Amino acid sequence: MYAAIIAVFAIIALYLRSKGLEHVLVHYRWVIVCIFLLPASFLFDIYMSVRAWVIFKFNSAPQQHAARVKQVQQQVRNFKHGKGRKMCTGRPGWATVSLRLGKYKKDMHKIHINLMDILEVDTQRKIVRLEPLVTMGQVTSLLLPLGWTLPIVPELDDLTVGGLIMGTGVETSSHKYGLMQHVCESFELVLPDGTLTKCSRTENPDLFYAVPWSYGTLGFLVAAEIRIIPSKPYVRIKYHPAQSADKMTQLFMKESMKTRENDFVEALAFSDESGVVMTANFCDVFESGKLNRIGHWYKPWFFKHVEDKLKNDQPSVEYIPLRDYYHRHTRSIFWELQDIIPFGNNPIFRLLVGWLMPPKISLLKLTQGKTVKRLYEEHHVVQDMMLPIKHLSKCLKVFHDEIKLYPLWLCPFYLPKEPGMLAPSGNEGEMYVDVGAYGEPRTLHFNNVKTIRQLEKATKDFNGFQMLYADSYMTREEFREMFDHSLYDKVRKSLPLCDEAMPAIYDKVHKEM
Repeated sequence: MYAAIIAVFAIIALYLRSKGLEHVLVHYRWVIVCIFLLPASFLFDIYMSVRAWVIFKFNSAPQQHAARVKQVQQQVRNFKHGKGRKMCTGRPGWATVSLRLGKYKKDMHKIHINLMDILEVDTQRKIVRLEPLVTMGQVTSLLLPLGWTLPIVPELDDLTVGGLIMGTGVETSSHKYGLMQHVCESFELVLPDGTLTKCSRTENPDLFYAVPWSYGTLGFLVAAEIRIIPSKPYVRIKYHPAQSADKMTQLFMKESMKTRENDFVEALAFSDESGVVMTANFCDVFESGKLNRIGHWYKPWFFKHVEDKLKNDQPSVEYIPLRDYYHRHTRSIFWELQDIIPFGNNPIFRLLVGWLMPPKISLLKLTQGKTVKRLYEEHHVVQDMMLPIKHLSKCLKVFHDEIKLYPLWLCPFYLPKEPGMLAPSGNEGEMYVDVGAYGEPRTLHFNNVKTIRQLEKATKDFNGFQMLYADSYMTREEFREMFDHSLYDKVRKSLPLCDEAMPAIYDKVHKEM
């Protein structure tokens, strides 16, 4: 047995030596993923789960939190600002969920923030207090057994609290609750001069409303309080297949407005003329024979399961365990894994290897060679455009003309009229939709820069917003037109050393053409 394993690795080593690692990473990336990244990801998940459980069980995180925050403060105070150099977090670009590798970190002073623990669950106040590197996987693993959940649980396990606050977070309950920023109660930050401050809707409100979408340019987040709501063990999900674009968009818009009837709403568009609208609700029990534990390793990828619903014109109902539902797209990283492991949804592969899925996005990025990075930049799209839901039909036509990329993820969210970077198109709150495109475009004329520029222009014309975790090619003027900087500029001027020590948002998220 051992001799066979050694022989296999010897053959792999000889092949790598003859062809070169870059050749294998490009043409046989699934080999690297299956042999190395899947086991490494699995072991890392086990370590983090055990670590989180032990820390919370023995209540050591709150005692360590204060000391760790002081370390962050000391690093900031020790920074010698000047000569145009700015500060940023020390988290490496490959460790983030975003596929974009931020080059700005190379020239900035890095502040290391080792804050990854759940500090407190207060069921009386209905609040959970979290450090910024806590992931959605950690949150659901801890809260659901206690009978609680976040109002909004963004999909992928590895998304962090800090990223979802400093950037944004949206999910299928957002038509009721808004974006992640709208369910937050307070933020604790280390400011550019090293002072620790807390802000909320009633305490330092300008700072509180300016933090979301600020991308770490006002200070360093060290803790956040987020609302929690009672949860139930299952969701009842209803699939509504639609064989025309008009039927799908009309049904999607109608169900998105039912904020009392539907706990969750989303849709997957599988072509310019077909899609499936899904509505779901919390429930305590399930009907016999209709429970689908989609989180089990041998189950089909969720988007493939949904696509099968198009074979029948009639709506259908099933029940899914709540945690499985929250992370239904995680195992296939939405549909990105089909381009990396083409046979990943094969029943035999799922049965034998599915329990190791998915590979960590951070490890996928870390093992990219220059050629793979270039191919992703030139032939791959990862974009979320957010716009008033009334413009959805026009937006889908633009996406079809420009990229012909399917499935498209459609997720409604309510945008209230509040201070900050996002301003609804009217004088009051409005229902918006997030259109997510992830994968390889099928249009012959696709050019990454020109095409994304077209999508950005269309989104801006629709009074929408581009999610900034992905490639953004807007000019500084266009960027400031899309996002309301009035409060952000005011807060930056009011914070000591902010202009001198922290970059502006545009300088962190803009990609050179």
